[in-house]
Amino acid sequence: MSDLKIGIIVGSTRPGRLGPLVGEWVQRNAKAQGVSFELVDLHDFKLPMLEEPFPAGAGNYQGPGANAWAHKVAEFDGFIFVTAEYNHSIPAALKNALDYVSAEWNNKAAGIVSYGSMGGVRAGEHLRQVFGELQIADVRQHVMFSLFTDFEGAMSGNPTFTPAAQKADELQTQVDQVVAWADALRSVREGVEQIAA
Repeated sequence: MSDLKIGIIVGSTRPGRLGPLVGEWVQRNAKAQGVSFELVDLHDFKLPMLEEPFPAGAGNYQGPGANAWAHKVAEFDGFIFVTAEYNHSIPAALKNALDYVSAEWNNKAAGIVSYGSMGGVRAGEHLRQVFGELQIADVRQHVMFSLFTDFEGAMSGNPTFTPAAQKADELQTQVDQVVAWADALRSVREGVEQIAA
């Protein structure tokens, strides 16, 4: 059986965002045998606000941006979503990226790593609701970072990421859960493909 591939999706695109610092930390600390982890920054995809003429469920993507994003999402067996909390929810760019495609998300596992004044807990809860509709199986372990204790200079424009040591253990628990579920869900996707064929 081939190795698993997990995408670490950085969900904020604004200038001065903290997401890349957190995403890079996740990539450095995520460890699992036979698993590759790829950092995927939404900023690199430049997705416009959803403007596809067909619903994502039709799988009939028209624009080059939509097709590039669909191909990237389809590469992965599971995901770790790195999300900020904006106004008690997820960034608009992340919701937009989730809405752009459909089947490419289905029957895959996901973990949530969030950050914000309250650790991004409310963004994580909103994200779980969206996952349910997209048939993404989210694991229990949620890694949260506080703007006040896990960053220095978070509001200064020159931040550093200084997470507590135990956060790496929390992440490893999440990685173990995501990998186990991603491996199990591969057979589910294969069954769906056989039925469709």
